[in-house]
Amino acid sequence: MKQKKFILQESEIPTQWYNIQADMKTKPMPPLNPQTHEPMKAEDLFPIFAEECARQEVDMEHPWIDIPEEVLDKYKFYRSTPLVRAYALEEALGTPAHIYFKNESTNPLGSHKINTALPQCYYLKKEGITNVTTETGAGQWGMALSYAAKLFGLETAVYQVKITLQQKPYRSIAMRTFGATVTGSPSMSTRAGKDIITRDPNHPGSLGTAISEALELAMTTPNCKYSLGSVLSHVSLHQTIIGLEAEKQMAMAGEYPDMVIACFGGGSNFSGIAYPFMRHNILEGKNTEFIAAEPNSCPKLTRGKFAYDFGDASGYTPLLPMYTLGHDFKPANIHAGGLRYHGAGTIVSQLLKDGLMRGVDIPQLESFDAGMLFARTEGIIPAPESCHAIAATIREAKKCKESGEQKVILFNLSGHGLIDMPSYDQYINGDLRNYSVSDEEISHFLENVPKVF
Repeated sequence: MKQKKFILQESEIPTQWYNIQADMKTKPMPPLNPQTHEPMKAEDLFPIFAEECARQEVDMEHPWIDIPEEVLDKYKFYRSTPLVRAYALEEALGTPAHIYFKNESTNPLGSHKINTALPQCYYLKKEGITNVTTETGAGQWGMALSYAAKLFGLETAVYQVKITLQQKPYRSIAMRTFGATVTGSPSMSTRAGKDIITRDPNHPGSLGTAISEALELAMTTPNCKYSLGSVLSHVSLHQTIIGLEAEKQMAMAGEYPDMVIACFGGGSNFSGIAYPFMRHNILEGKNTEFIAAEPNSCPKLTRGKFAYDFGDASGYTPLLPMYTLGHDFKPANIHAGGLRYHGAGTIVSQLLKDGLMRGVDIPQLESFDAGMLFARTEGIIPAPESCHAIAATIREAKKCKESGEQKVILFNLSGHGLIDMPSYDQYINGDLRNYSVSDEEISHFLENVPKVF
Protein backbone atom coordinates (compact mmCIF):
# COMPACT_ATOMS: atom_id res chain seq x y z
CA MET A 1 0.00 0.00 0.00
CA LYS A 2 1.50 3.31 -1.10
CA GLN A 3 1.25 6.30 1.17
CA LYS A 4 1.85 9.67 -0.48
CA LYS A 5 3.11 12.77 1.23
CA PHE A 6 2.40 16.26 -0.03
CA ILE A 7 5.21 18.55 1.10
CA LEU A 8 5.77 22.22 0.35
CA GLN A 9 9.18 23.36 -0.75
CA GLU A 10 11.07 25.83 1.41
CA SER A 11 10.37 28.70 -1.00
CA GLU A 12 6.64 28.16 -0.49
CA ILE A 13 6.60 28.71 3.27
CA PRO A 14 3.98 31.44 3.95
CA THR A 15 5.48 34.87 4.54
CA GLN A 16 2.46 36.26 6.44
CA TRP A 17 0.27 35.07 9.31
CA TYR A 18 -3.52 35.25 9.03
CA ASN A 19 -5.40 37.39 11.57
CA ILE A 20 -8.99 36.09 11.62
CA GLN A 21 -10.09 38.90 13.95
CA ALA A 22 -10.06 41.31 11.02
CA ASP A 23 -12.58 39.18 9.08
CA MET A 24 -14.90 38.10 11.88
CA LYS A 25 -18.42 39.48 11.57
CA THR A 26 -18.70 39.67 15.36
CA LYS A 27 -15.42 40.79 16.87
CA PRO A 28 -14.15 39.26 20.11
CA MET A 29 -14.95 41.30 23.17
CA PRO A 30 -11.92 43.19 24.56
CA PRO A 31 -9.81 42.14 27.55
CA LEU A 32 -10.72 44.16 30.64
CA ASN A 33 -8.68 45.75 33.39
CA PRO A 34 -9.55 43.56 36.42
CA GLN A 35 -9.78 46.59 38.75
CA THR A 36 -11.74 49.05 36.61
CA HIS A 37 -13.39 46.67 34.11
CA GLU A 38 -12.38 49.12 31.39
CA PRO A 39 -11.26 47.74 27.99
CA MET A 40 -7.50 47.36 27.74
CA LYS A 41 -5.42 48.80 24.92
CA ALA A 42 -2.20 47.39 23.52
CA GLU A 43 -0.05 49.67 25.66
CA ASP A 44 -1.80 48.38 28.80
CA LEU A 45 -0.30 44.97 28.00
CA PHE A 46 3.25 46.23 27.39
CA PRO A 47 4.44 45.60 30.99
CA ILE A 48 3.67 41.87 30.62
CA PHE A 49 4.13 40.90 26.97
CA ALA A 50 6.43 41.80 24.11
CA GLU A 51 5.11 45.09 22.77
CA GLU A 52 4.62 43.77 19.22
CA CYS A 53 2.71 40.77 20.58
CA ALA A 54 0.48 43.15 22.54
CA ARG A 55 -0.27 45.08 19.34
CA GLN A 56 -1.09 41.86 17.53
CA GLU A 57 -3.32 40.79 20.41
CA VAL A 58 -5.81 43.61 19.87
CA ASP A 59 -5.43 44.07 16.10
CA MET A 60 -8.92 43.91 14.58
CA GLU A 61 -7.94 45.65 11.34
CA HIS A 62 -5.19 43.81 9.45
CA PRO A 63 -6.02 40.31 8.12
CA TRP A 64 -2.41 39.67 7.06
CA ILE A 65 0.64 40.35 9.21
CA ASP A 66 4.17 39.98 7.86
CA ILE A 67 6.41 37.34 9.40
CA PRO A 68 9.79 38.97 10.23
CA GLU A 69 12.69 37.76 8.09
CA GLU A 70 14.59 36.66 11.20
CA VAL A 71 11.67 34.42 12.18
CA LEU A 72 11.26 33.06 8.66
CA ASP A 73 14.93 32.10 8.68
CA LYS A 74 14.33 30.06 11.85
CA TYR A 75 11.10 28.56 10.46
CA LYS A 76 13.18 27.16 7.62
CA PHE A 77 14.95 24.93 10.17
CA TYR A 78 11.90 22.68 10.15
CA ARG A 79 9.12 24.03 7.92
CA SER A 80 7.20 23.11 5.95
CA THR A 81 5.75 20.10 7.75
CA PRO A 82 4.19 17.19 5.83
CA LEU A 83 0.55 16.74 4.97
CA VAL A 84 -0.10 12.99 4.91
CA ARG A 85 -3.01 10.93 3.61
CA ALA A 86 -3.72 8.31 6.31
CA TYR A 87 -4.42 5.41 3.96
CA ALA A 88 -3.66 2.73 6.56
CA LEU A 89 -5.99 4.28 9.14
CA GLU A 90 -8.73 4.58 6.50
CA GLU A 91 -8.32 0.89 5.64
CA ALA A 92 -8.41 -0.19 9.29
CA LEU A 93 -11.65 1.75 9.80
CA GLY A 94 -13.19 0.56 6.54
CA THR A 95 -14.34 4.12 5.90
CA PRO A 96 -14.95 5.86 2.58
CA ALA A 97 -13.68 9.08 4.17
CA HIS A 98 -10.37 10.51 3.01
CA ILE A 99 -8.33 11.28 6.13
CA TYR A 100 -5.39 13.70 6.03
CA PHE A 101 -3.21 14.89 8.86
CA LYS A 102 -0.82 17.82 9.14
CA ASN A 103 2.20 16.39 10.91
CA GLU A 104 3.52 19.04 13.29
CA SER A 105 5.50 16.39 15.18
CA THR A 106 8.35 16.34 12.64
CA ASN A 107 10.20 19.40 13.94
CA PRO A 108 13.06 18.89 16.42
CA LEU A 109 10.93 20.02 19.37
CA GLY A 110 8.23 17.48 18.58
CA SER A 111 5.16 19.76 18.56
CA HIS A 112 3.57 22.83 17.00
CA LYS A 113 4.52 25.09 19.92
CA ILE A 114 7.77 26.29 18.35
CA ASN A 115 5.72 28.22 15.74
CA THR A 116 4.91 30.92 18.30
CA ALA A 117 7.94 30.53 20.59
CA LEU A 118 10.25 31.80 17.84
CA PRO A 119 8.42 35.08 17.08
CA GLN A 120 7.74 35.80 20.74
CA CYS A 121 11.42 35.44 21.63
CA TYR A 122 12.44 37.43 18.55
CA TYR A 123 10.19 40.35 19.55
CA LEU A 124 11.45 40.23 23.15
CA LYS A 125 15.08 40.26 22.02
CA LYS A 126 14.45 43.11 19.60
CA GLU A 127 12.87 45.06 22.46
CA GLY A 128 15.96 44.59 24.63
CA ILE A 129 14.45 42.12 27.10
CA THR A 130 16.92 39.65 28.61
CA ASN A 131 14.70 37.28 30.65
CA VAL A 132 11.45 35.48 29.91
CA THR A 133 9.13 33.41 32.11
CA THR A 134 6.35 31.03 31.21
CA GLU A 135 4.18 28.14 32.34
CA THR A 136 3.82 24.74 30.72
CA GLY A 137 1.42 21.84 31.13
CA ALA A 138 2.64 18.69 29.43
CA GLY A 139 5.93 20.39 28.58
CA GLN A 140 5.74 20.88 24.81
CA TRP A 141 5.48 24.65 25.22
CA GLY A 142 8.20 24.79 27.85
CA MET A 143 10.55 22.88 25.55
CA ALA A 144 9.76 25.13 22.60
CA LEU A 145 10.23 28.39 24.52
CA SER A 146 13.44 27.16 26.19
CA TYR A 147 14.94 26.37 22.79
CA ALA A 148 13.72 29.56 21.09
CA ALA A 149 14.97 31.68 23.98
CA LYS A 150 18.40 30.11 23.71
CA LEU A 151 18.49 30.89 19.97
CA PHE A 152 17.84 34.57 20.73
CA GLY A 153 20.06 34.78 23.82
CA LEU A 154 17.34 35.01 26.50
CA GLU A 155 17.33 33.45 29.97
CA THR A 156 14.23 31.33 30.67
CA ALA A 157 12.32 30.30 33.80
CA VAL A 158 9.53 27.72 33.38
CA TYR A 159 6.82 26.76 35.86
CA GLN A 160 5.55 23.30 34.96
CA VAL A 161 2.30 21.90 36.36
CA LYS A 162 3.48 19.71 39.25
CA ILE A 163 1.56 16.56 38.33
CA THR A 164 2.72 16.61 34.72
CA LEU A 165 6.30 17.30 35.78
CA GLN A 166 6.03 14.03 37.70
CA GLN A 167 4.26 12.20 34.85
CA LYS A 168 6.58 13.49 32.10
CA PRO A 169 10.04 13.99 33.66
CA TYR A 170 11.89 13.89 30.34
CA ARG A 171 10.32 17.14 29.15
CA SER A 172 11.67 19.04 32.14
CA ILE A 173 15.08 17.48 31.49
CA ALA A 174 14.84 18.68 27.87
CA MET A 175 14.01 22.22 29.04
CA ARG A 176 17.02 22.22 31.33
CA THR A 177 19.13 20.87 28.46
CA PHE A 178 18.17 24.02 26.54
CA GLY A 179 19.25 26.14 29.53
CA ALA A 180 15.95 26.84 31.29
CA THR A 181 15.24 26.78 35.01
CA VAL A 182 12.24 24.52 35.72
CA THR A 183 10.04 24.61 38.83
CA GLY A 184 6.98 22.48 39.63
CA SER A 185 3.82 24.52 40.26
CA PRO A 186 2.45 25.31 42.75
CA SER A 187 5.76 26.03 44.45
CA MET A 188 7.04 27.91 47.46
CA SER A 189 9.08 30.28 45.27
CA THR A 190 6.29 32.85 44.69
CA ARG A 191 3.60 34.48 46.77
CA ALA A 192 0.94 33.00 44.50
CA GLY A 193 2.36 29.50 44.89
CA LYS A 194 2.61 29.80 48.68
CA ASP A 195 -1.01 30.96 48.89
CA ILE A 196 -2.22 28.04 46.77
CA ILE A 197 -0.24 25.48 48.82
CA THR A 198 -1.51 27.03 52.07
CA ARG A 199 -5.10 26.59 50.89
CA ASP A 200 -4.51 23.14 49.44
CA PRO A 201 -1.22 21.44 50.43
CA ASN A 202 -1.85 18.54 48.01
CA HIS A 203 -2.78 20.68 45.00
CA PRO A 204 -1.54 18.82 41.88
CA GLY A 205 -1.13 22.08 39.97
CA SER A 206 -2.92 23.45 36.95
CA LEU A 207 -2.07 25.73 34.07
CA GLY A 208 -3.81 28.46 36.06
CA THR A 209 -1.44 28.05 39.02
CA ALA A 210 1.62 27.90 36.77
CA ILE A 211 0.55 31.05 34.89
CA SER A 212 0.14 32.92 38.20
CA GLU A 213 3.66 32.00 39.30
CA ALA A 214 5.26 32.80 35.96
CA LEU A 215 3.48 36.17 35.80
CA GLU A 216 4.53 37.05 39.34
CA LEU A 217 8.16 36.24 38.57
CA ALA A 218 8.03 38.33 35.40
CA MET A 219 6.53 41.30 37.22
CA THR A 220 9.14 41.18 40.01
CA THR A 221 12.26 40.52 37.90
CA PRO A 222 14.12 43.37 36.16
CA ASN A 223 14.11 43.35 32.34
CA CYS A 224 11.86 40.31 32.27
CA LYS A 225 8.58 39.63 30.50
CA TYR A 226 6.09 36.79 30.28
CA SER A 227 5.36 34.57 27.30
CA LEU A 228 2.28 32.39 26.77
CA GLY A 229 1.97 29.30 24.58
CA SER A 230 -1.80 29.19 23.98
CA VAL A 231 -5.13 30.97 24.60
CA LEU A 232 -4.14 34.50 23.52
CA SER A 233 -4.88 35.93 20.09
CA HIS A 234 -1.27 36.66 19.09
CA VAL A 235 -0.39 33.02 19.82
CA SER A 236 -3.21 31.85 17.56
CA LEU A 237 -1.99 34.27 14.90
CA HIS A 238 1.51 32.77 14.82
CA GLN A 239 0.11 29.25 14.61
CA THR A 240 -1.83 29.98 11.40
CA ILE A 241 1.30 29.05 9.47
CA ILE A 242 0.04 25.47 9.97
CA GLY A 243 -3.26 25.98 8.17
CA LEU A 244 -1.81 28.26 5.50
CA GLU A 245 0.63 25.52 4.53
CA ALA A 246 -2.12 22.90 4.71
CA GLU A 247 -4.27 24.94 2.31
CA LYS A 248 -1.59 24.77 -0.36
CA GLN A 249 -0.88 21.13 0.36
CA MET A 250 -4.55 20.15 0.15
CA ALA A 251 -4.67 21.87 -3.23
CA MET A 252 -1.65 19.78 -4.29
CA ALA A 253 -3.61 16.69 -3.23
CA GLY A 254 -6.58 17.90 -5.28
CA GLU A 255 -9.00 17.98 -2.32
CA TYR A 256 -10.56 20.41 0.15
CA PRO A 257 -11.59 19.48 3.71
CA ASP A 258 -15.21 18.97 4.68
CA MET A 259 -14.05 18.82 8.29
CA VAL A 260 -11.07 20.28 10.14
CA ILE A 261 -10.33 18.77 13.57
CA ALA A 262 -7.77 19.48 16.30
CA CYS A 263 -7.39 18.80 20.00
CA PHE A 264 -8.20 21.67 22.32
CA GLY A 265 -6.63 22.98 25.51
CA GLY A 266 -6.43 26.76 25.16
CA GLY A 267 -6.74 26.84 21.38
CA SER A 268 -3.28 27.22 19.85
CA ASN A 269 -3.12 24.22 17.51
CA PHE A 270 -6.86 24.28 16.77
CA SER A 271 -6.65 27.91 15.67
CA GLY A 272 -3.49 27.21 13.71
CA ILE A 273 -5.06 24.55 11.51
CA ALA A 274 -8.62 25.95 11.48
CA TYR A 275 -8.51 29.74 11.00
CA PRO A 276 -7.04 29.82 7.48
CA PHE A 277 -9.77 27.45 6.27
CA MET A 278 -12.44 29.20 8.34
CA ARG A 279 -11.85 32.46 6.51
CA HIS A 280 -13.38 30.84 3.40
CA ASN A 281 -16.53 30.04 5.40
CA ILE A 282 -16.69 33.64 6.64
CA LEU A 283 -15.84 35.41 3.37
CA GLU A 284 -16.95 32.99 0.65
CA GLY A 285 -19.75 30.95 2.18
CA LYS A 286 -17.96 27.59 2.24
CA ASN A 287 -19.39 25.13 4.75
CA THR A 288 -16.40 23.29 6.20
CA GLU A 289 -17.12 21.97 9.69
CA PHE A 290 -14.67 22.77 12.49
CA ILE A 291 -14.40 20.47 15.50
CA ALA A 292 -12.35 21.07 18.67
CA ALA A 293 -11.72 17.90 20.70
CA GLU A 294 -11.27 18.46 24.44
CA PRO A 295 -10.96 16.04 27.37
CA ASN A 296 -14.16 14.84 28.97
CA SER A 297 -12.57 15.81 32.30
CA CYS A 298 -11.97 19.45 31.27
CA PRO A 299 -15.02 20.36 29.15
CA LYS A 300 -14.88 24.14 28.88
CA LEU A 301 -16.27 24.23 25.32
CA THR A 302 -19.06 21.72 25.84
CA ARG A 303 -20.09 22.51 29.42
CA GLY A 304 -18.40 25.77 30.36
CA LYS A 305 -19.96 29.21 30.81
CA PHE A 306 -19.27 32.22 28.59
CA ALA A 307 -18.05 34.92 30.95
CA TYR A 308 -15.21 37.31 31.70
CA ASP A 309 -12.70 35.35 33.74
CA PHE A 310 -9.05 35.40 34.76
CA GLY A 311 -6.55 33.44 32.72
CA ASP A 312 -4.76 32.33 35.91
CA ALA A 313 -5.62 31.03 39.36
CA SER A 314 -4.55 34.12 41.33
CA GLY A 315 -6.19 36.88 39.32
CA TYR A 316 -3.04 38.47 37.89
CA THR A 317 -4.14 38.45 34.24
CA PRO A 318 -6.58 40.76 32.49
CA LEU A 319 -10.19 39.57 32.43
CA LEU A 320 -10.81 37.64 29.22
CA PRO A 321 -14.17 36.86 27.58
CA MET A 322 -14.09 33.07 27.37
CA TYR A 323 -15.90 29.83 27.79
CA THR A 324 -14.62 28.86 31.21
CA LEU A 325 -14.94 26.32 33.99
CA GLY A 326 -13.74 28.95 36.45
CA HIS A 327 -10.17 30.05 37.11
CA ASP A 328 -10.17 27.97 40.31
CA PHE A 329 -10.96 24.80 38.37
CA LYS A 330 -8.80 21.89 39.49
CA PRO A 331 -8.61 19.38 36.61
CA ALA A 332 -8.20 15.64 36.98
CA ASN A 333 -4.73 14.16 36.60
CA ILE A 334 -5.19 13.01 33.02
CA HIS A 335 -2.14 12.35 30.86
CA ALA A 336 -3.07 14.94 28.23
CA GLY A 337 -1.50 17.62 30.41
CA GLY A 338 -1.59 20.28 27.69
CA LEU A 339 -5.40 20.16 27.58
CA ARG A 340 -6.07 20.75 31.28
CA TYR A 341 -6.73 24.50 31.00
CA HIS A 342 -9.88 26.00 32.47
CA GLY A 343 -10.75 28.40 29.65
CA ALA A 344 -10.82 28.89 25.89
CA GLY A 345 -9.21 31.74 23.96
CA THR A 346 -11.27 34.85 23.24
CA ILE A 347 -11.40 34.29 19.46
CA VAL A 348 -12.41 30.64 19.76
CA SER A 349 -15.01 31.54 22.36
CA GLN A 350 -16.62 34.08 20.04
CA LEU A 351 -16.50 31.65 17.10
CA LEU A 352 -18.15 28.98 19.22
CA LYS A 353 -20.78 31.44 20.40
CA ASP A 354 -21.50 32.35 16.76
CA GLY A 355 -21.85 28.70 15.70
CA LEU A 356 -18.81 28.66 13.38
CA MET A 357 -17.31 25.64 15.18
CA ARG A 358 -18.24 23.07 17.79
CA GLY A 359 -16.59 21.24 20.63
CA VAL A 360 -16.66 17.53 21.46
CA ASP A 361 -15.43 15.92 24.65
CA ILE A 362 -13.36 12.73 24.58
CA PRO A 363 -12.91 10.30 27.52
CA GLN A 364 -9.30 9.46 28.35
CA LEU A 365 -9.55 5.77 27.42
CA GLU A 366 -11.16 6.54 24.06
CA SER A 367 -8.32 8.94 23.30
CA PHE A 368 -5.70 6.28 24.03
CA ASP A 369 -7.68 3.69 22.03
CA ALA A 370 -7.44 6.09 19.09
CA GLY A 371 -3.75 6.77 19.65
CA MET A 372 -2.97 3.05 19.72
CA LEU A 373 -4.83 2.43 16.45
CA PHE A 374 -3.07 5.37 14.83
CA ALA A 375 0.33 4.12 16.00
CA ARG A 376 -0.35 0.61 14.72
CA THR A 377 -1.53 1.81 11.32
CA GLU A 378 0.44 4.98 10.55
CA GLY A 379 3.58 4.14 12.57
CA ILE A 380 3.54 7.38 14.58
CA ILE A 381 3.00 7.40 18.35
CA PRO A 382 0.95 10.56 18.95
CA ALA A 383 1.07 12.80 22.01
CA PRO A 384 -1.84 12.14 24.42
CA GLU A 385 -3.16 15.59 23.50
CA SER A 386 -3.21 14.75 19.78
CA CYS A 387 -4.98 11.47 20.53
CA HIS A 388 -8.13 13.51 21.22
CA ALA A 389 -8.09 14.86 17.66
CA ILE A 390 -7.55 11.35 16.32
CA ALA A 391 -10.47 10.04 18.41
CA ALA A 392 -12.77 12.78 17.06
CA THR A 393 -11.58 11.99 13.53
CA ILE A 394 -12.33 8.29 14.02
CA ARG A 395 -15.83 9.16 15.25
CA GLU A 396 -16.49 11.14 12.08
CA ALA A 397 -14.91 8.50 9.81
CA LYS A 398 -17.19 5.84 11.33
CA LYS A 399 -20.21 8.06 10.62
CA CYS A 400 -19.07 8.18 6.99
CA LYS A 401 -18.90 4.37 6.96
CA GLU A 402 -22.46 4.19 8.24
CA SER A 403 -23.79 6.77 5.77
CA GLY A 404 -21.56 5.93 2.81
CA GLU A 405 -20.45 9.56 2.49
CA GLN A 406 -16.95 10.17 1.15
CA LYS A 407 -16.01 13.19 3.25
CA VAL A 408 -12.55 14.71 3.39
CA ILE A 409 -11.32 15.03 6.97
CA LEU A 410 -8.20 17.00 7.95
CA PHE A 411 -6.81 16.87 11.46
CA ASN A 412 -3.76 18.37 13.11
CA LEU A 413 -1.26 15.95 14.62
CA SER A 414 0.05 18.57 17.01
CA GLY A 415 2.89 16.50 18.48
CA HIS A 416 4.41 13.06 18.94
CA GLY A 417 4.29 10.98 22.11
CA LEU A 418 7.84 9.69 22.28
CA ILE A 419 8.39 11.46 25.61
CA ASP A 420 4.98 10.26 26.82
CA MET A 421 5.71 6.55 26.85
CA PRO A 422 4.98 6.15 30.60
CA SER A 423 1.39 7.20 29.74
CA TYR A 424 1.16 4.51 27.07
CA ASP A 425 2.72 2.00 29.46
CA GLN A 426 -0.01 2.69 32.00
CA TYR A 427 -2.67 2.39 29.31
CA ILE A 428 -1.30 -0.93 28.01
CA ASN A 429 -1.11 -2.27 31.58
CA GLY A 430 -4.74 -1.29 32.22
CA ASP A 431 -3.87 1.31 34.86
CA LEU A 432 -5.60 4.32 33.27
CA ARG A 433 -9.24 5.23 33.80
CA ASN A 434 -11.71 7.80 32.65
CA TYR A 435 -12.41 10.95 34.64
CA SER A 436 -15.49 13.12 34.41
CA VAL A 437 -16.59 16.23 36.21
CA SER A 438 -20.09 16.64 37.65
CA ASP A 439 -22.45 19.55 37.09
CA GLU A 440 -22.17 20.29 40.81
CA GLU A 441 -18.38 20.55 40.61
CA ILE A 442 -18.55 22.88 37.61
CA SER A 443 -21.11 25.07 39.36
CA HIS A 444 -18.86 25.25 42.41
CA PHE A 445 -15.83 26.41 40.42
CA LEU A 446 -17.91 28.93 38.48
CA GLU A 447 -19.02 30.64 41.70
CA ASN A 448 -15.81 32.70 41.81
CA VAL A 449 -15.97 33.93 38.23
CA PRO A 450 -16.04 37.77 38.38
CA LYS A 451 -19.46 39.34 37.90
CA VAL A 452 -18.92 41.57 34.89
CA PHE A 453 -22.17 41.04 32.99
